[in-house]
Amino acid sequence: MLKALMPVAVYSIGVLFKKETFKTDTMVNMISISFGVAIAAYGEARFDSWGVMLQLGAVAFEATRLVMIQILLTSKGITLNPITSLYYVAPCCLVFLLVPWIFVEYPVLKDTSSFDFDFVIFGTNSFCAFALNLAVFLLVGKTSALTMNVAGVVKDWLLIAFSWSVIKDTVTPINLFGYGVAFLGVAYYNHAKLQALKAKEAEKKVGQADEEGERLIEERQGEGSVK
Repeated sequence: MLKALMPVAVYSIGVLFKKETFKTDTMVNMISISFGVAIAAYGEARFDSWGVMLQLGAVAFEATRLVMIQILLTSKGITLNPITSLYYVAPCCLVFLLVPWIFVEYPVLKDTSSFDFDFVIFGTNSFCAFALNLAVFLLVGKTSALTMNVAGVVKDWLLIAFSWSVIKDTVTPINLFGYGVAFLGVAYYNHAKLQALKAKEAEKKVGQADEEGERLIEERQGEGSVK
């Protein structure tokens, strides 16, 4: 539920890096999402302040990563496609994850005699992670980091439903109410973004029609002067 704050973090960092334009109505919408997430966190049956701080930190770092990806894929003079971007980013991820794994997880695995490395499970997991990263790079390159995170709210709903129905995790009415408020804010952003894209496409078509008309007039004028 705290991941619903991701659009807020991405928008704020995008404005900071000048990849998003600051708009008062958009910021008000983001504040409403934050308010809904705060209600959802307050209604958590097993609230842990340290866990909340870790999750908020993860949201901030993930938002920064996505904005950086958008800069790499869309900045002028930089010709990185999704595959090339993964070629450079993946080794960095390996190094940064390998160090904490050696000191945190490896000793636990070493002391657990029942641990059995399943190549099928780990291989499938690795393939899914690669496909996910490729899809993220493609979507961010075609749209923006903010659009990707807003679309991910649907995934969060499915995750909550899975946790409640399969894992039997506790979901309180206050949780659902707070996340519902956040979801409405995200839905409104989706609607506003779609309308803006439609208006931009309409302006583009009008501009192309005007250029075509001017070109035809110039051709006719040229033909008249030849005659």
